[in-house]
Amino acid sequence: MKNYQDFSDEELIEEYKKGDNEVGEYILNKYKPLVRKHANAMFLIGGETDDLMQEGMIGLFKAMRDFDESKNRTFFSFADLCVSRQIYSAVEASNRKKHIPLNNYISFSQNDDVSGFKIEEVLESDENFVNPEKILIQKEIINDFYSKLRNNLSDLEKNVLELYLKGDNYVKIAQILNKSPKSIDNALQRIRQKMTQMR
Repeated sequence: MKNYQDFSDEELIEEYKKGDNEVGEYILNKYKPLVRKHANAMFLIGGETDDLMQEGMIGLFKAMRDFDESKNRTFFSFADLCVSRQIYSAVEASNRKKHIPLNNYISFSQNDDVSGFKIEEVLESDENFVNPEKILIQKEIINDFYSKLRNNLSDLEKNVLELYLKGDNYVKIAQILNKSPKSIDNALQRIRQKMTQMR
């Protein structure tokens, strides 16, 4: 069974399931353009088309593994569905940003070089005693830091930061500023770098 072009996709899948890995390689290569088409049509925040290609190839592999001819589907339509679902799931998970707190954190135990306070000390509140002087100093430190940061930002970065601090997500900020979500992601990465350099 070396002239794979002479066989239908369904026949090839049947051979692949019998353990013919060469057939599997042939199918993966044959359907790569389909995966690329789906990957190019989507956008992954913080990722690249290559990441989506990998997700799509996983979807294609699942299609090869799970295809059942008795359900009256062609392999092409089943593969198309599996690839698009896998890529869509990856994009959806990326947009949820559920891992941001784990990946982008600031240590509460790190000293602020300007004031000498630790962030955890600033956040502590004593219910029986509130020191107005300490509150005023803290406000001045925060305002000073924010002012210095804004002076180091481009107009786009300032706008992105304002909207991000209001709680808007990448997609909404992109819509408001008429930019792509990728450019918003890049702006936030630059802002984080500048904040790190200022500490």
